[in-house]
Amino acid sequence: MNLKNILTIVGISATTTLISVFGYTKIVQNRYASVQEPGKIPANYAGFFGNNNSPLANVDFTAAATSATPAVVHIKTKTKEKRIANTQKQVNPFGDMFGGGMFDDFFNGPKVIPEQRASGSGVIISEDGLIVTNNHVVDGADEINITLPNKKSYKGTVVGTDPSSDIAVVKIEAKGLPYLVYGNSDDAKLGQWVLAIGYPLNLDVTVTAGIVSAKSRSININTRQSATPVESFIQTDAAVNPGNSGGALINTNGELIGINSAIASPTGSYAGYSYAIPVNIVKKVVNDIVKFGTVQRAFVGISYPMEGISEEEKAKQGIKDVDGVYVMETPVGGAANAAGIKKGDVVTKINGVTVTTGPEMVEQVSRYKPGDKITITYTRDGKENTVSVVLKNKGGNTDVVKNESILDQLGADLQNVDKKIASANDIAGGVLVKKIKEGLLKATKMQDGFVITSVNDVEIKTVDDLKAALTSAKGNTVRLLGIYPGFQGTYAYPLSLAGE
Repeated sequence: MNLKNILTIVGISATTTLISVFGYTKIVQNRYASVQEPGKIPANYAGFFGNNNSPLANVDFTAAATSATPAVVHIKTKTKEKRIANTQKQVNPFGDMFGGGMFDDFFNGPKVIPEQRASGSGVIISEDGLIVTNNHVVDGADEINITLPNKKSYKGTVVGTDPSSDIAVVKIEAKGLPYLVYGNSDDAKLGQWVLAIGYPLNLDVTVTAGIVSAKSRSININTRQSATPVESFIQTDAAVNPGNSGGALINTNGELIGINSAIASPTGSYAGYSYAIPVNIVKKVVNDIVKFGTVQRAFVGISYPMEGISEEEKAKQGIKDVDGVYVMETPVGGAANAAGIKKGDVVTKINGVTVTTGPEMVEQVSRYKPGDKITITYTRDGKENTVSVVLKNKGGNTDVVKNESILDQLGADLQNVDKKIASANDIAGGVLVKKIKEGLLKATKMQDGFVITSVNDVEIKTVDDLKAALTSAKGNTVRLLGIYPGFQGTYAYPLSLAGE
């Protein structure tokens, strides 16, 4: 083979190789159409590169932790033992042998729930001893003890509570206390460092770190204590355990941006996520409780799907892909109905603030009180509309809601049952409902003259017992049990504490 033939073969081989490489490259590019182009930056990274955005750049938690920990307190509560009426009578096995009711009290006497103790955390928000914590930390407690990080202890008294948002305000008699400065929870960003401070697992004051992992989260936990829950949690991965409830969530400037309230866990202990009430909601609730004794909660009067609107419903209603809150209903008499908003509309903004989910809308509305005028932006038939809405209270008006006791809400004349009536009807005591007026009891169909002997099986002997049982009752509905003097048998009435 001469040199010319060799060069020809080499040339053909090289050409074939180049064609093969070029062809393979084209095939790969066509197959993987999402291959990123070198040097091209997506819009979501605008302003990111070149701004020293290292996640660990200049992060130091010591100053924030040192400033905040003196203002986070340990709350210990005690609930006295309760006697529960035994509604399921048992046969006395010694009745035939000894006769009479010698052992009836042993087998059919009231049961006793032993004294209970619990603990949580709280945040001092004023130098004269106002403390914010969770409602579920102090709910039903007979005694509240507050211990500061310097080991000084005080007796705490409840100023007011709001089960809907799970917030309570407690007061101690002290002056010159350290307190936390409010931050702005609207400024919290995904990925931002945060610190959780509290007293988990009965330990001394403890600081944990994490990031904001989500905002405007609703986990339906407040439905356990309110028929009108307000949930728009800041979700973090800072370690939070039982005992952290009511403690502080702060940013790296040491500012309070949330009150730790719940954890997501299959075991009841920390398993990755915790939830804090945004401080912008906390401020409104605390201010109302201090000023009015109860929260002045505003309602916009919109029903919306808890899980968002399905694709099927979108197709049925002809709704395009618009982020917002789908309106299922606007009850007559409500604020939204009066403003002309109706079923099928999609709310996109509250006072100019974009809302894409129900919890985001609830969070924005929760910052206002009845009588406040806000703007609501919504879409209908592809067109954007903005209307002014005057918010209302639950009663459908703009009046200031008074802080009525639970007994006032019952709407009845009550008194301790006469000893003769109690003896004649074989009861240890009870509360006589003399006259039913306008209030919660009217909806139960209870009649005048009824004697309440237990609430959720907790024995009731006096009006004070009734007040304590209703105040500490869990859930929105309780069971009243009692008798009509002179008539046989016991009667039960379900009572909705939410007034439904």
